[in-house]
Amino acid sequence: MLRGFYTATNGMMAQQRSLEVMSNNMTNAQTPGYKQDTATLRAFPELLIQRMENRELPTTEGTKIPTMTELGAINTGVYVQETIPDFVQGTLKETGVSTDMALVQGTTPDENGSIFFTVQNGDGDIRYTRNGNFTVDGEGNLTTNNGYYVLDEAGNPINTNGLDFTVSTDGMVQVAGEEIPLGIAYSANANDLVKNGQDLFELAEDGQALVNAGGLAGLQYSIQQNHLENSNVDTQQTMTDMMQAYRSFEANQKVVQQYDRSLDKAVNEIARLG
Repeated sequence: MLRGFYTATNGMMAQQRSLEVMSNNMTNAQTPGYKQDTATLRAFPELLIQRMENRELPTTEGTKIPTMTELGAINTGVYVQETIPDFVQGTLKETGVSTDMALVQGTTPDENGSIFFTVQNGDGDIRYTRNGNFTVDGEGNLTTNNGYYVLDEAGNPINTNGLDFTVSTDGMVQVAGEEIPLGIAYSANANDLVKNGQDLFELAEDGQALVNAGGLAGLQYSIQQNHLENSNVDTQQTMTDMMQAYRSFEANQKVVQQYDRSLDKAVNEIARLG
Protein backbone atom coordinates (compact mmCIF):
# COMPACT_ATOMS: atom_id res chain seq x y z
CA MET A 1 0.00 0.00 0.00
CA LEU A 2 2.76 2.42 0.92
CA ARG A 3 4.43 1.97 -2.48
CA GLY A 4 1.46 3.57 -4.18
CA PHE A 5 1.40 6.33 -1.58
CA TYR A 6 5.03 7.24 -2.30
CA THR A 7 4.53 6.96 -6.07
CA ALA A 8 1.63 9.42 -6.00
CA THR A 9 3.59 11.75 -3.71
CA ASN A 10 6.53 11.72 -6.13
CA GLY A 11 4.11 12.59 -8.92
CA MET A 12 2.85 15.59 -6.96
CA MET A 13 6.38 16.81 -6.29
CA ALA A 14 7.36 16.44 -9.96
CA GLN A 15 4.31 18.36 -11.17
CA GLN A 16 4.90 21.08 -8.57
CA ARG A 17 8.48 21.51 -9.80
CA SER A 18 7.24 21.65 -13.40
CA LEU A 19 4.73 24.33 -12.43
CA GLU A 20 7.50 26.37 -10.80
CA VAL A 21 9.57 26.21 -14.00
CA MET A 22 6.64 27.25 -16.18
CA SER A 23 5.68 30.02 -13.76
CA ASN A 24 9.21 31.40 -14.03
CA ASN A 25 8.89 31.29 -17.82
CA MET A 26 5.65 33.27 -17.65
CA THR A 27 7.26 35.80 -15.30
CA ASN A 28 10.04 36.40 -17.84
CA ALA A 29 7.82 36.43 -20.93
CA GLN A 30 8.65 40.13 -21.41
CA THR A 31 12.35 39.87 -20.53
CA PRO A 32 14.50 40.60 -23.61
CA GLY A 33 16.52 37.62 -24.79
CA TYR A 34 15.07 35.27 -22.15
CA LYS A 35 15.24 31.58 -23.05
CA GLN A 36 12.46 29.47 -21.60
CA ASP A 37 13.26 26.41 -19.52
CA THR A 38 11.82 22.96 -20.06
CA ALA A 39 11.54 20.53 -17.15
CA THR A 40 12.38 16.95 -18.11
CA LEU A 41 10.69 14.16 -16.16
CA ARG A 42 12.34 10.80 -15.61
CA ALA A 43 11.01 7.63 -14.04
CA PHE A 44 12.71 6.12 -11.03
CA PRO A 45 14.25 2.68 -11.69
CA GLU A 46 11.67 -0.11 -11.79
CA LEU A 47 11.57 -2.70 -9.02
CA LEU A 48 11.17 -6.41 -9.64
CA ILE A 49 8.44 -7.85 -7.41
CA GLN A 50 8.86 -11.44 -6.24
CA ARG A 51 6.75 -13.71 -4.04
CA MET A 52 8.36 -16.04 -1.52
CA GLU A 53 6.63 -19.33 -0.81
CA ASN A 54 7.46 -22.82 0.41
CA ARG A 55 7.28 -25.68 -2.09
CA GLU A 56 7.79 -29.39 -1.70
CA LEU A 57 10.84 -30.94 -3.32
CA PRO A 58 9.81 -33.27 -6.17
CA THR A 59 12.03 -36.11 -4.87
CA THR A 60 11.47 -35.90 -1.13
CA GLU A 61 7.93 -35.94 0.22
CA GLY A 62 7.24 -33.61 3.06
CA THR A 63 10.36 -31.57 2.51
CA LYS A 64 9.74 -27.94 1.64
CA ILE A 65 12.15 -25.25 0.51
CA PRO A 66 11.60 -21.51 0.09
CA THR A 67 11.23 -20.48 -3.54
CA MET A 68 10.87 -17.13 -5.29
CA THR A 69 8.24 -16.49 -7.94
CA GLU A 70 8.56 -13.41 -10.12
CA LEU A 71 5.40 -11.32 -10.24
CA GLY A 72 6.67 -8.55 -12.54
CA ALA A 73 8.04 -5.02 -12.36
CA ILE A 74 6.59 -2.01 -10.57
CA ASN A 75 7.31 1.65 -11.23
CA THR A 76 8.02 3.91 -8.26
CA GLY A 77 7.10 7.25 -9.83
CA VAL A 78 8.80 10.13 -11.62
CA TYR A 79 10.97 13.10 -10.73
CA VAL A 80 12.27 16.23 -12.46
CA GLN A 81 15.71 15.23 -13.68
CA GLU A 82 16.82 18.66 -14.94
CA THR A 83 15.67 21.90 -16.53
CA ILE A 84 16.97 22.61 -20.02
CA PRO A 85 16.94 26.09 -21.63
CA ASP A 86 15.42 26.36 -25.11
CA PHE A 87 17.75 28.45 -27.29
CA VAL A 88 15.32 29.01 -30.15
CA GLN A 89 15.62 32.50 -31.65
CA GLY A 90 13.09 35.01 -30.36
CA THR A 91 11.32 37.61 -32.46
CA LEU A 92 12.70 41.15 -32.76
CA LYS A 93 11.20 44.34 -31.38
CA GLU A 94 12.26 47.77 -32.58
CA THR A 95 12.94 50.19 -29.74
CA GLY A 96 14.76 53.10 -31.39
CA VAL A 97 17.27 53.14 -28.50
CA SER A 98 20.87 53.20 -29.69
CA THR A 99 22.16 51.04 -26.82
CA ASP A 100 19.69 48.23 -27.58
CA MET A 101 21.08 45.38 -29.67
CA ALA A 102 19.60 42.11 -30.85
CA LEU A 103 21.47 39.00 -31.93
CA VAL A 104 19.97 37.42 -35.03
CA GLN A 105 21.25 33.89 -35.41
CA GLY A 106 21.38 32.32 -38.86
CA THR A 107 23.02 29.03 -39.76
CA THR A 108 25.50 27.42 -37.37
CA PRO A 109 28.20 24.80 -37.99
CA ASP A 110 26.78 22.68 -35.16
CA GLU A 111 23.23 21.46 -34.59
CA ASN A 112 23.03 22.87 -31.05
CA GLY A 113 25.30 25.87 -31.65
CA SER A 114 24.32 29.33 -30.43
CA ILE A 115 25.83 32.83 -30.12
CA PHE A 116 25.93 35.20 -27.15
CA PHE A 117 27.10 38.61 -26.03
CA THR A 118 30.12 38.38 -23.74
CA VAL A 119 29.95 40.32 -20.48
CA GLN A 120 31.95 40.58 -17.26
CA ASN A 121 30.17 40.44 -13.92
CA GLY A 122 31.05 42.30 -10.76
CA ASP A 123 33.58 39.65 -9.70
CA GLY A 124 35.43 39.82 -13.01
CA ASP A 125 34.04 36.49 -14.25
CA ILE A 126 33.07 36.02 -17.89
CA ARG A 127 29.39 35.41 -18.51
CA TYR A 128 27.19 35.20 -21.61
CA THR A 129 23.79 36.67 -22.40
CA ARG A 130 21.23 37.12 -25.17
CA ASN A 131 19.74 40.19 -23.49
CA GLY A 132 20.98 43.17 -25.49
CA ASN A 133 19.16 45.76 -23.38
CA PHE A 134 22.37 47.69 -22.68
CA THR A 135 23.12 51.15 -21.35
CA VAL A 136 26.12 53.45 -20.87
CA ASP A 137 27.50 54.08 -17.39
CA GLY A 138 28.94 57.31 -16.00
CA GLU A 139 32.39 56.49 -17.38
CA GLY A 140 31.09 55.91 -20.90
CA ASN A 141 31.35 52.12 -20.80
CA LEU A 142 28.72 49.95 -22.43
CA THR A 143 27.10 47.85 -19.71
CA THR A 144 24.14 45.61 -19.02
CA ASN A 145 21.29 46.91 -16.90
CA ASN A 146 22.99 45.23 -13.94
CA GLY A 147 26.16 47.24 -14.48
CA TYR A 148 28.22 44.42 -16.00
CA TYR A 149 30.69 45.42 -18.71
CA VAL A 150 29.96 44.44 -22.30
CA LEU A 151 33.23 43.14 -23.73
CA ASP A 152 34.91 43.38 -27.13
CA GLU A 153 36.70 40.56 -28.96
CA ALA A 154 39.85 41.13 -26.88
CA GLY A 155 37.91 40.81 -23.61
CA ASN A 156 38.05 44.52 -22.75
CA PRO A 157 35.15 46.82 -21.79
CA ILE A 158 33.76 48.87 -24.66
CA ASN A 159 33.93 52.61 -24.07
CA THR A 160 31.49 54.57 -26.25
CA ASN A 161 31.92 57.88 -24.37
CA GLY A 162 28.19 58.46 -24.60
CA LEU A 163 25.18 57.42 -26.67
CA ASP A 164 26.47 58.74 -30.00
CA PHE A 165 27.66 55.51 -31.62
CA THR A 166 26.48 53.01 -34.21
CA VAL A 167 26.74 49.25 -34.50
CA SER A 168 27.05 47.58 -37.89
CA THR A 169 25.29 44.30 -38.69
CA ASP A 170 28.61 42.46 -38.45
CA GLY A 171 29.12 43.64 -34.86
CA MET A 172 31.43 46.64 -35.27
CA VAL A 173 30.86 49.42 -32.74
CA GLN A 174 31.75 52.65 -34.55
CA VAL A 175 32.82 55.44 -32.18
CA ALA A 176 34.51 58.66 -33.36
CA GLY A 177 35.89 56.99 -36.48
CA GLU A 178 37.14 53.96 -34.55
CA GLU A 179 35.73 50.45 -34.96
CA ILE A 180 35.52 48.13 -31.96
CA PRO A 181 34.38 44.54 -32.62
CA LEU A 182 31.75 43.27 -30.20
CA GLY A 183 32.75 40.16 -28.27
CA ILE A 184 30.29 37.67 -29.75
CA ALA A 185 30.93 34.19 -28.39
CA TYR A 186 29.88 30.95 -30.05
CA SER A 187 29.03 27.73 -28.22
CA ALA A 188 29.12 24.54 -30.27
CA ASN A 189 26.65 23.04 -27.80
CA ALA A 190 24.51 25.58 -25.98
CA ASN A 191 23.40 22.84 -23.58
CA ASP A 192 26.87 23.12 -22.02
CA LEU A 193 25.73 26.46 -20.56
CA VAL A 194 23.79 26.82 -17.34
CA LYS A 195 21.77 29.80 -16.17
CA ASN A 196 23.52 32.03 -13.67
CA GLY A 197 20.66 34.41 -12.92
CA GLN A 198 20.01 37.94 -14.20
CA ASP A 199 19.76 36.71 -17.84
CA LEU A 200 23.31 35.35 -17.69
CA PHE A 201 24.78 31.99 -18.64
CA GLU A 202 28.00 30.38 -17.54
CA LEU A 203 29.90 27.40 -18.85
CA ALA A 204 29.34 24.12 -17.02
CA GLU A 205 32.40 22.51 -15.47
CA ASP A 206 32.63 19.81 -18.14
CA GLY A 207 31.41 22.03 -21.01
CA GLN A 208 33.22 22.88 -24.20
CA ALA A 209 34.75 26.36 -24.09
CA LEU A 210 33.14 29.07 -26.22
CA VAL A 211 35.07 30.59 -29.12
CA ASN A 212 35.08 33.94 -30.88
CA ALA A 213 32.25 33.99 -33.41
CA GLY A 214 33.94 36.47 -35.74
CA GLY A 215 34.92 34.78 -39.00
CA LEU A 216 33.96 31.29 -37.80
CA ALA A 217 33.37 29.02 -40.79
CA GLY A 218 29.76 27.99 -41.29
CA LEU A 219 28.37 30.57 -38.87
CA GLN A 220 26.02 33.31 -40.01
CA TYR A 221 24.58 35.97 -37.74
CA SER A 222 23.91 39.69 -37.58
CA ILE A 223 23.51 42.45 -35.00
CA GLN A 224 20.46 44.71 -35.14
CA GLN A 225 20.95 48.02 -33.33
CA ASN A 226 17.87 49.80 -31.99
CA HIS A 227 16.21 46.39 -31.59
CA LEU A 228 15.76 43.84 -28.83
CA GLU A 229 15.23 40.10 -29.05
CA ASN A 230 11.99 39.13 -27.40
CA SER A 231 11.66 36.25 -25.01
CA ASN A 232 10.97 32.93 -26.78
CA VAL A 233 8.26 32.00 -24.26
CA ASP A 234 5.01 30.93 -25.95
CA THR A 235 2.56 32.24 -23.35
CA GLN A 236 -0.49 30.42 -24.75
CA GLN A 237 1.28 27.06 -24.88
CA THR A 238 2.78 27.64 -21.44
CA MET A 239 -0.66 28.36 -19.98
CA THR A 240 -1.98 25.14 -21.52
CA ASP A 241 0.95 23.15 -20.12
CA MET A 242 0.43 24.72 -16.70
CA MET A 243 -3.22 23.63 -16.68
CA GLN A 244 -2.23 20.07 -17.62
CA ALA A 245 0.43 19.96 -14.91
CA TYR A 246 -2.06 21.29 -12.36
CA ARG A 247 -4.62 18.61 -13.28
CA SER A 248 -1.95 15.92 -12.98
CA PHE A 249 -1.04 17.33 -9.57
CA GLU A 250 -4.70 17.17 -8.50
CA ALA A 251 -5.04 13.59 -9.75
CA ASN A 252 -2.04 12.48 -7.70
CA GLN A 253 -3.36 14.46 -4.75
CA LYS A 254 -6.64 12.52 -4.84
CA VAL A 255 -4.73 9.23 -4.90
CA VAL A 256 -2.76 10.33 -1.82
CA GLN A 257 -6.02 11.26 -0.07
CA GLN A 258 -7.50 7.82 -0.82
CA TYR A 259 -4.41 6.11 0.57
CA ASP A 260 -4.65 8.31 3.65
CA ARG A 261 -8.27 7.24 4.21
CA SER A 262 -7.32 3.58 3.74
CA LEU A 263 -4.49 3.86 6.25
CA ASP A 264 -6.82 5.62 8.69
CA LYS A 265 -9.28 2.72 8.50
CA ALA A 266 -6.51 0.15 8.84
CA VAL A 267 -5.21 1.78 11.99
CA ASN A 268 -8.39 3.02 13.67
CA GLU A 269 -11.11 0.58 12.55
CA ILE A 270 -9.82 -2.76 11.26
CA ALA A 271 -7.20 -3.11 14.00
CA ARG A 272 -9.63 -2.06 16.78
CA LEU A 273 -10.10 -4.73 19.44
CA GLY A 274 -13.54 -6.07 20.42
